[in-house]
Amino acid sequence: MYYSNGNYEAFADPRQPVGADKKSAYIIGGGLAGLAAAVFMIRDAKMSGKKIQILEELSISGGSMDGIKNPKLGYIIRGGREMEAHFETLWDLFRSIPSLEDENVSVLDEFYWLNKEDPSFSHTRVIENRGQQIPTDGKLTLTPRAIREMVDLAMTPEDKLQDVRIDQVFTSEFFESNFWIYWATMFAFEPWSSAMEMRRYILRFIHHVGSLADMSALKFTKYNQYESLITPLVRWLTARGVKFHYDTRVTNVVIDSGASNKIAKSIETVHAGRKKTINLSPDDLVFITNGSITESSTYGDNNTPAPRPSGIGASWELWKNIAAQNSEFGRPDKFCENIPVANWVMSATITLTDDRVVPYIKRICKKDPHSGSIVTSGPVTIRDSNWLYGFSISRQPHFRAQKPNEIVVWTYGLLSDKIGNYVKKKIADCTGAELCAEWLYHIGVPIAEIEDIAHNASHTVPCHMPFISTYFMPRALGDRPLVVPTGAVNFAFIGNYAETDRDTVFTTEYSVRTAMQAVYTLLNVDRAVPEVFPSCFDVRVLMRSVYYLNDKKKLADIEMPWFMKMLGAAGLKHVRGTYIAELMRQEGLI
Repeated sequence: MYYSNGNYEAFADPRQPVGADKKSAYIIGGGLAGLAAAVFMIRDAKMSGKKIQILEELSISGGSMDGIKNPKLGYIIRGGREMEAHFETLWDLFRSIPSLEDENVSVLDEFYWLNKEDPSFSHTRVIENRGQQIPTDGKLTLTPRAIREMVDLAMTPEDKLQDVRIDQVFTSEFFESNFWIYWATMFAFEPWSSAMEMRRYILRFIHHVGSLADMSALKFTKYNQYESLITPLVRWLTARGVKFHYDTRVTNVVIDSGASNKIAKSIETVHAGRKKTINLSPDDLVFITNGSITESSTYGDNNTPAPRPSGIGASWELWKNIAAQNSEFGRPDKFCENIPVANWVMSATITLTDDRVVPYIKRICKKDPHSGSIVTSGPVTIRDSNWLYGFSISRQPHFRAQKPNEIVVWTYGLLSDKIGNYVKKKIADCTGAELCAEWLYHIGVPIAEIEDIAHNASHTVPCHMPFISTYFMPRALGDRPLVVPTGAVNFAFIGNYAETDRDTVFTTEYSVRTAMQAVYTLLNVDRAVPEVFPSCFDVRVLMRSVYYLNDKKKLADIEMPWFMKMLGAAGLKHVRGTYIAELMRQEGLI
């Protein structure tokens, strides 16, 4: 497996690798990573889809990429994925998958034109005082000290950040900035989260610093991500003979670790209460999705809180059983145990059934939710909410089955250890109606109307996700297994708990990238994996980030002696009239 950039390799159609026609594959987990692995085996390794089997714990594919109308509860979205133009492997995948609405058009083409016609733009990112936009919204409000701390973090190698928390590398000035509230609520970082992962995010998305306040760089699907992305993938794979085994729990993959090679020997499963062992040969490939952020999710309804889950669930038990065989297979306990109390565990799907709330949405978002356009373009955060409550409204209808009078709203709270402002409970103890009422209170709905709307003009599904924050747990090198461990002959790890260089977890891109790397490595596909977009190595992007981090100040107005020291006492004098000065002018610094 090797990396490349540019379109020379991207447009190539690789030959079938030697021996690929003899291979069979078992994919553990039917989430995005597992589905992507199946596509790459068929499309790029020229394997027969009939020789690929997907073993899925749930009764449906998609993993954390969800969106469903439950017959009893109604519409449910546990969360959403924010995408951008430089998700190189994601778009490589979906260029080959036909749209559900027009088989002559790829999902990528459909997605591309939709976002050209209706681009993302947030008019309001943060509110307070019951629906009022904060006065500094749109500015990052970083102090020179906070910017220096960000630069220091970016310059620190990963091996110096093992088990380090974000609040150990930043002081209070950073956490008081708008940058932090934008950043934390967009990506779900907490002060206790991994500084190592924070650094990766800074370097990975430095080209988006200028759009952090308006989210104009984001791209969104037409409907929920299950219907827009997962359903076309499943249809494509099913048409090519891929076998899906639902309600199948994998309890272990037995791996023989020899002196030089590691070979998966068997897969242990449980289906309908019956245990079964699948014996493997070196020609049987195994792709393991280890861990899950949505494992053990539970649901409530308008009148009932979501139950608190017990146990760690099948995906974590599987990883623990595999990791017990060899230290190179990761340390799942670092992620699924000892999760801080002040974390994100709850989201809720609110379905409004009349238009009484529309004026308050329009006042905040400056958009009509019935227009068919993206409404919030990502999260709107309530700064003075004890829960650090936020909400997001996508294009409506968000579900194909949605009625014209219905508006689907997704809400979440990042602080689960605090009592609400209107509902005097912790977020995890609330019914659906109470979660809706708290949201209505914060967006400015008159108090006299809140209870009636929450109980009679909406229905809300609470969702408790005990592991949703675990991607960002403080970690050390080796806590996540390599996609293909050293010496692995016929198995690989895929998904966001597998380790690949430079890319960031909690993204669709990470799922697809690990799947592509795994397939290309095990099958020796002679086509490059697109490298992570190298924006942090582009001097223009670095200059632009300095401009935006300082709220569009010129270099002469930036109060950062350390920056001038880095540039050199006579630095500006020497670059005048040069190409460097031309770049500085182009990026707004001079």
